[in-house]
Amino acid sequence: MSHRKSILIVGVGSIGERHLRCFLSTGRVEVSLCEMNPVLRERIAQQYEVKKAYASFEKAIATRPDAVVICTPAQLHVALALAAAKAGAHQLIEKPLGTKLDGVAALQAEIERRNLTVAVGYVYRAHPALAAMREAIAGGRFGEPVQIVATCGQHFPFYRPAYRETYYRDRATGGGAVQDALTHILNAGEWLVGPVEKLTADAGHQVLEGVEVEDTVHVLTRHGGVMGCFSLNQHQSPNEVTITVICRSGTARFEYHRCRWRWMMQPGGEWTDEVVGPLERDALFTRQAQAFLDAIEGGYPPLCTVEEAIQTLRVNLGILEAAERHVWQAIKENEVANV
Repeated sequence: MSHRKSILIVGVGSIGERHLRCFLSTGRVEVSLCEMNPVLRERIAQQYEVKKAYASFEKAIATRPDAVVICTPAQLHVALALAAAKAGAHQLIEKPLGTKLDGVAALQAEIERRNLTVAVGYVYRAHPALAAMREAIAGGRFGEPVQIVATCGQHFPFYRPAYRETYYRDRATGGGAVQDALTHILNAGEWLVGPVEKLTADAGHQVLEGVEVEDTVHVLTRHGGVMGCFSLNQHQSPNEVTITVICRSGTARFEYHRCRWRWMMQPGGEWTDEVVGPLERDALFTRQAQAFLDAIEGGYPPLCTVEEAIQTLRVNLGILEAAERHVWQAIKENEVANV
């Protein structure tokens, strides 16, 4: 490496601060930041000894950083990414890529025209257990996948007590369980068994106080020949994420909360476990930062490409639309078909 890369962090709320901290921990970068909130800007700059802190994105991007990490509310991602691309900056964009598809085609064209490295922050792809499981499935160890089942939940007020005052309270800013949390699981599922081709969904506000967005979601999917089922809530006591892929000759399961993946080959047999943890709190984000820098410097593919993130964005929007339409097939007691 000839020199440290200059990295501009745009937005230093909780996720932006984490990215800043993790990029600094690599020892491979010089970091600047951009933040409109003057109190937050000064505090983060002082805490992490960042010498260059900007109030204006235009002034910040005019310094021509090597790369930009976009950590603003999701509805701003695409416009900021397009401006950064026009300035010739590589990018890591926080998930989801956006809240609409508007501007996505123009962003893709600019990235291709300038031959930029752009990744989207679906950080589950940095998890060594999920990556190992994916490699085993792709290598055919368990035969052809036929079904994927994901069951996830956590107590959001415990882990994110400020949720009422953040982007989470409004779908327009990337809020709600679909865009905030389930999108990670859907992206991981598509990474494991391929893109969602069709879906149906139910979503509702069941428990969380102080907001009206959905906190509980159920989705049925089709990934080509693979049938899928994704269930997530943000109010249960256990903090658990389990993704199971059932194949013709065996079953593989990723357990985020246990830092492991496991498999079973024989009916009625025993699980074989591969444990990779425990992982330190910032471990996945540091691994993601390292992978992004490797992609810039060595031409390696990003952990999650823009094209893959666009596909997941389409799925997010499809779920929200399907849940809003509330298309249900009623089952009536006196309607029995003759067979």
